[in-house]
Amino acid sequence: MASKGFADRLYRGEANLNIVGRRNMWFAIAGALVLIALGSFVIRGFHLGIEFAGGTQFVIPASVGTQAEAQSAVSRAVETAGVAEEANPGPAQKVGNGPDATYTVRTAALSQEEATAVKDALVADLKVPAADVSDDRVSAAWGSQVTQQALLGLAIFLVLVLGYLVVRFEWRMAVAAVASLLLDLVLTAGVYSLVGFEVTPSTVIGFLTILGFSLYDVVVVFDKVQENTRGITAGSTQTYAEATNLAVNQTLMRSINTGLVALLPVGGLLFIGAGLLGAGSLKDLGLVLFVGMGLGVVSSILFASPMLAVLKDQEPRIKAHTARVLARRAGARSGDVARGERGRPASATATDEVPALAGSTPRPGVRPAAKRNNPRGGAGNRPSGGQKRR
Repeated sequence: MASKGFADRLYRGEANLNIVGRRNMWFAIAGALVLIALGSFVIRGFHLGIEFAGGTQFVIPASVGTQAEAQSAVSRAVETAGVAEEANPGPAQKVGNGPDATYTVRTAALSQEEATAVKDALVADLKVPAADVSDDRVSAAWGSQVTQQALLGLAIFLVLVLGYLVVRFEWRMAVAAVASLLLDLVLTAGVYSLVGFEVTPSTVIGFLTILGFSLYDVVVVFDKVQENTRGITAGSTQTYAEATNLAVNQTLMRSINTGLVALLPVGGLLFIGAGLLGAGSLKDLGLVLFVGMGLGVVSSILFASPMLAVLKDQEPRIKAHTARVLARRAGARSGDVARGERGRPASATATDEVPALAGSTPRPGVRPAAKRNNPRGGAGNRPSGGQKRR
């Protein structure tokens, strides 16, 4: 019953979770995660795909054996072709399932003659038709162009978002929203670095996609914040941070539902498409979308709104309003205490502070011992039933 009650209050926006009030804790967690991500960038780096790093890629049928055997076959072919020192084959990756599955092995950039020699050596070693083995040479210059265009697109996107939020809300909300977007990017990139997935053009597309989703959720929350805080300085019952916390609680269930609806198909893309069906090209896009959208929902609740409250608390008008609200509450509490002291009887106060000695004061309704022990059997000075009254 308790869990149903909480779920109902959460659905109605009445859970009253103190999210903004614990902003220091959320900021500390976010800072720690950012440090871990930056450390992974420096120590592990990124596993760049062939589109960014350049090189030559050989595709052979999976029927030749395991992935390790496919990599060993490419290494032997490279040695036979006489380019062992410069090729340095990487691990084999499986693409697809069933009889059409293939292994992809990437080497350093080879000339057309060297690639042909390695391909011929593979055909001879694995005893497969030449049509089943293919090679593809990609220049790193193409990946560099993709990176530059992606960074340019990201910069244009952030500028447009900043301008829209300034016009739609105010500059403090714009700063908090953009900070939340950058946090999503850094943490998602950190997960990519830690897991070791290849960074491909699909990854870049995924990064740009999660920005739009994260922005949508932040705008929904900020729109409710703006509604709750409109004209807030005219009263003295609620601070800006408290109104922001109320807005977060009121939109919390909507953010959760939106995130779940968005993550279900992305999870299918990642776990079913890439995991079960072996569509290796989907895992790069699926991972960045799954992680980025999940972080977008969390950051819009636990980071963007508390960041907005911090920025607004620095505004003189809001700072004076907060001080006025807190002073009124302090005065109300002290007044309640004073009224409570005045309303208590002096005898009650003395009794509370100094307990009566045992036997010094009879309890209400209890007769004195001398009268209870009247040897004549009467009650007090009342004559007994056998005597006549004078």
